[in-house]
Amino acid sequence: MDSQQLSSLVLNALEELKGQDIVCLDVSSLTSLTDFMIIVSGTSNRHVKALSNSVLEKTKGSGSPPTGVEGLDSSEWILLDLGDILVHVMLPRVRE
Repeated sequence: MDSQQLSSLVLNALEELKGQDIVCLDVSSLTSLTDFMIIVSGTSNRHVKALSNSVLEKTKGSGSPPTGVEGLDSSEWILLDLGDILVHVMLPRVRE
């Protein structure tokens, strides 16, 4: 699965669970570390965790498991490293 397809999968997973203020940035011309950065807000710690778990479930199911996950314990800001895509799921106050 290429990075464009994977980003679509991630965006769909976030939209299904009503992620707020979803932004997808193409950073491929700015860095060689990743192609896309996706930023989304959740309404509560529980919502942030649910959004992250949904992305994890969908990407594992597609054969693209994450290479790293940070922040699941506090669920205020969770970073999902999918290689070509970095996903930041956070509370609005943290995002500010």
